[in-house]
Amino acid sequence: MTTLLGFIAGATILIGLPVGRMQAAPTLRLVLNGVAVGILVFLVWDVLSAAWEPIDEALGSVHAGDGGLATAVGYGLLAVAGLSIGLLSLVAYERWMARRVTRAQARRFGPGAMTVGELQNRRGTASMSSARRLAFLIAVGIGLHNFAEGLAIGQSAASGEIGLALMLVIGFGLHNATEGFGIVAPLAGEGEDTSARPSWGLLLTLGAIGGGPTLVGTILGHGFTSEPVSVAFLTLAAGSLLYVIIQLIGVAAKARRTDLLAYGLLLGMVSGFVTDAIVTAAGV
Repeated sequence: MTTLLGFIAGATILIGLPVGRMQAAPTLRLVLNGVAVGILVFLVWDVLSAAWEPIDEALGSVHAGDGGLATAVGYGLLAVAGLSIGLLSLVAYERWMARRVTRAQARRFGPGAMTVGELQNRRGTASMSSARRLAFLIAVGIGLHNFAEGLAIGQSAASGEIGLALMLVIGFGLHNATEGFGIVAPLAGEGEDTSARPSWGLLLTLGAIGGGPTLVGTILGHGFTSEPVSVAFLTLAAGSLLYVIIQLIGVAAKARRTDLLAYGLLLGMVSGFVTDAIVTAAGV
């Protein structure tokens, strides 16, 4: 039953993935880009607030004179490490990828810009468009976030609180439905070219990266309870999502349409808070 709950919570991310195959006008693509930013900004707030809870409790114990300073410092250092690794590892990955593409270009085609045909001859990750690489980065960040959510589902079920676990599944399922849209928003523009349109296989792969960790976290969370592990994965997710947000804002900046970014960002954040409000109103 617990495994089934984790699967359902993670599988709802598939709902938003077909957006990646849609044909979108440039203006709509920029709005979708802004919506993805808004969803990710909400998720950063969501994961950081959850990661801060044990630190806040430990600091409250210090204030009450019951100790807890070592716990607060330990969790604080863990949170800083998670943020740093989540953010800077993606910075290092992007730099490595840029160097790899440059070397491949020089080795195969010599100096100068690549033609479309030359780009199509590249293989592996170097053959991906910037939009597809960004979609994979978003999926990784959301996957880390969903792993922590899966831990919460598994721990609730393990403690016998099946009702709470079920409500968590409903709430996280709603969140994951919007997260799937956030993953594929950068791909919406590729739908105009049927030859470049993302395949269903690619979309399912992105869904597995983003939603699969929910199931894994649920299974592991049912076996043991570890607050430090939750803090670590929540802050890792926050760092990864922050980097992706920077990339998406850069896309909007190139288009010089901050108005569309603002509209989409507001819509994305509101959708995140509305789904969270539904969960809270349900008593979770």
